[in-house]
Amino acid sequence: MNPTGRFAILIPIYNHAEGIVSVIERARSLALPIWVIDDGSTDGTTACLQNATGITVLRHEKNLGKGAAVLTGFAALQGSADWAITLDADGQHDPQDIPGLIRAIPQGLRPIVVGSREGMSGADVPWTSRFGRKFSNFWVRAAGGPVLSDTQSGMRVYPLPEAAQLGATARRFQFEVEILVRARWQGIPVCEAPVNVSYTPGGKRVSHFRPFVDFCRNTGTFSRLIFLRIMRSLFGRHVSEDN
Repeated sequence: MNPTGRFAILIPIYNHAEGIVSVIERARSLALPIWVIDDGSTDGTTACLQNATGITVLRHEKNLGKGAAVLTGFAALQGSADWAITLDADGQHDPQDIPGLIRAIPQGLRPIVVGSREGMSGADVPWTSRFGRKFSNFWVRAAGGPVLSDTQSGMRVYPLPEAAQLGATARRFQFEVEILVRARWQGIPVCEAPVNVSYTPGGKRVSHFRPFVDFCRNTGTFSRLIFLRIMRSLFGRHVSEDN
C-alpha cells in the first residue's frame, strides 16, 4: 500500500442488515479504519452495526441518499485521512481489491480511482446494471467528464479534502456520476483499475436502485450537467448554478 497517505474505508449503507457483517469482516483484514454511514436504515441494520467491533458508525435519522452518506463520511474523515475508499454494502465488491486500487494511484498525483468491475456480462448480472453502466458512460462523456469503462462503480478511492470540495449537488445514486464530471471540470485526474464483482444467483442481491425513478433522476442530472458545460464554455468556468 502507498505509505505516503492515510487511507480509510467508507461504507454507505441503507437496509443491508443481512450482509453488512460479512462485508465488514472481509474489509477488516486490511487493517484500515472503517467508517460506516447508516443512511436511515429501518430493517435491523442499526442493531447489526451496534454489535460490530472495530468500526466507527455515523447515522442519518432519515434516508438522505447514497451521495449524502458519502459526503457525511468525507466530512467526518477530514483531518484523519488523506483518502477515502468507498465500498458498497451489498457484498458485490471484494475488499481484497482495495490494495490494487491504491497501487493504481500515479506517483505525485491525487486522482479519483474508480474500480472498473470485471465480469459485468455474466448471466447473473441484472440487466439494469449492464444498461445503466453503458447509459452512464456515454452521458458522463457528453457532460465533459472522463472517458471511463465503469462510471457507476461504487468502489473508488477519493482524495480528501479535494473530493469534498467539488460541489456535487446530487445526493442519491446520481452523486457518483456527477462527482466524476466535476472532477474533470476542475482538473482532478480520474483513472480506473480492475476489480471483481459478485452478484448472488438470479440477481437477488439487495439493491435500492429503482429503474424508472433513478433513470429519470439520472436524466435530470445529466441534463443539468450538460447545460452547465455549455454555459461554462460560453461564459467561463465560474458560472453559478443559480444563474
